[in-house]
Amino acid sequence: MPETPSAPVLLADEPGSFPHSVLAERHPAIIRQVRDAVPYGPEQLHALDALLRNCTEGVIEPLPADAHDRDRWQDWGLARYAGRSWFEVPWLWSESYFYRRLLHAVGHFTPGPWQGIDPFRPSKLAELDAPETAEELAALDALEDRPAEERARALLHGSLWGNRADLGFRLSAAGAEAARAAPGLIADDSDAFWSLLPPSGTGTLCLVADNAGRELVPDLLLVAHLLAHGHVERAVLHVKPYPYYVSDATTADVVDAVRRLRTAPGAAASYGHRLWAAMTDGRLTVRTHPFSCAPLPYADMPDDLRGEFAAATLTVLKGDLNYRRLVGDRLWPPTSPFADVTAYFPGPVAALRTLKSDVVTGLDARTEAALDAAEDGHWRTSGTHALIQVAR
Repeated sequence: MPETPSAPVLLADEPGSFPHSVLAERHPAIIRQVRDAVPYGPEQLHALDALLRNCTEGVIEPLPADAHDRDRWQDWGLARYAGRSWFEVPWLWSESYFYRRLLHAVGHFTPGPWQGIDPFRPSKLAELDAPETAEELAALDALEDRPAEERARALLHGSLWGNRADLGFRLSAAGAEAARAAPGLIADDSDAFWSLLPPSGTGTLCLVADNAGRELVPDLLLVAHLLAHGHVERAVLHVKPYPYYVSDATTADVVDAVRRLRTAPGAAASYGHRLWAAMTDGRLTVRTHPFSCAPLPYADMPDDLRGEFAAATLTVLKGDLNYRRLVGDRLWPPTSPFADVTAYFPGPVAALRTLKSDVVTGLDARTEAALDAAEDGHWRTSGTHALIQVAR
């Protein structure tokens, strides 16, 4: 990333802006969802009510002195931002810290009966069991007789558009509108993607997952295909170390998704069995890292994570949040070259992302002008447009 970025960091201090709506509307909706989904006791409900008041009307409060990750969050910016309005600090930071405070409110990290319980799990499981998921899995049967190259393209696009299956996004007005709109691919580096993963590949793929459920399933299908057809010898699936952003994938969600595939009829089951075998023999490993839940861009990644990505044949980052962290959560001109803003990344990197926030790079001027003229800027946040971008 340039040493002196010219684009402003996104804040949530402007009423009517998308970041402001997330803090003022989506976060209260998420608190209500958690209250309705899990039978928490009076202590947790009181803490959730307090968080609702605090995140909409109050200032950022520090973590308790005995919090296991207090020092880490102090280093991540809490020492600078405590006492300030949630709306006046970088949006990436305040959005991430909201989920850390929510987990504190429900006792996720505190010894007791609610320790380790995922407050978003009911919604994740419901999505895996939804009729739409069954329909998508049944569609795999029609691909079985197609050439491997055609299946690969279909699975890549399935992974890309699976990013629309985002529970947190669907709680917002923009998400409701997205369900009624037609999608469109506005940047497509698919050829570069496949050139880095030839069928004779022997390297390692790092896939940094985003959402669980109906997005994680097509991600796993793509990984299974890449392993089965020799595009990579090994895959590493990076997931969150704890529940995050409503539907972000954890290790438990990976297990649920593979089980869902194994119990499905038709071709889906064979994918599930291959994934299970790949996990047990080490060709597919699941990785968590504290930085996965950091409120910081990937430019600030620690050395051990940088080393992992540097050693990979290709690192694929899924979803909107990972994209924001990859290019920096800044209001770049959309024509800013993707390769320039990701130049710091230690190895080849690909982004598969549907647009659900204002941040975007790598578009040509004609595409940007056409989108602005047709949709008055809403294309950035509606979830109806997507991109496949690659930097070597």
